[in-house]
Amino acid sequence: MTPEFWLNRWQRGELGWHEEEINRHLAEHWSSLEVPNKAPVLVPLCGKSLDMLWLASLGHAVLGIEISRLAAEQFFAEHQLMPRVDQLGPFQRYQVDEISLLVGDFFDLQRAQLTGISAVYDRASLIALPPETRPRYARHLSRLLPDGVRSLLITLEYDQARMKGPPFSVTEPEVRALFEASFQIETLSVFDALAESPRFRARGLDSLDERVYRLQRQVSAA
Repeated sequence: MTPEFWLNRWQRGELGWHEEEINRHLAEHWSSLEVPNKAPVLVPLCGKSLDMLWLASLGHAVLGIEISRLAAEQFFAEHQLMPRVDQLGPFQRYQVDEISLLVGDFFDLQRAQLTGISAVYDRASLIALPPETRPRYARHLSRLLPDGVRSLLITLEYDQARMKGPPFSVTEPEVRALFEASFQIETLSVFDALAESPRFRARGLDSLDERVYRLQRQVSAA
C-alpha cells in the first residue's frame, strides 16, 4: 500500500473512508482519556476528517498528518477557512488557528515536531495499513510519543478472507501484539456495525465490529 495508492484515491475522489459526521465513538469515549483542556492532539493519516473540527471545538490544538495535499486543501476549503502555508522540515504545513495539517509521509515525522502532544486520535490510520506496515507504524508511533500520552484507537474486525482491504481488519490480539510493549491497552467498547454498513455487506461481509481502545504510553525503561 504505497503513498501513490492513496494519492491516486484522492485524485479520483474515491474516499469511501471519509465520514460526513463526527465519529460516534470519538464523541462517546474521548472524555475517558481525560486529556487536559487545550492539550495538543495528534491525528495521524487524518484525511479531511470532520473529527478534527470537533476536537478543536473542545479547545485542543490539532495536528494532523496526511500524505495528500488535496486532502488538506479540501479540508480548509470545505469549511471556508484560509490557511497559512509554510514549510516545516519535509512537510508542507497548512494552519488556521488551532488546526495544523502537515502534508507528507507519517514516517518522516520526528518527535521535535510533536512538541506538547498529549493525546492521539486514530480512527482511520492503523486500519488503512496492510499487515506488513502495521508493525512499523506502531514502532514509529511509540518512538514519537512521550510517556503518559493517551490514545483513542478505533479498529474494524471482520473476516479478511471475505473482503480485501483497505480498510483492513485488525483484531484485538494483533492490537495487543503491536502496542503492548509500549502502551497500556484497555478495550472500551465493541459495536456491531454491519447493519448500518451496506457498502461492506455488498462486498460480502456477514459480520463487522468496530472496536474502541484506550492506549497510554508507558514510562520508558531507564
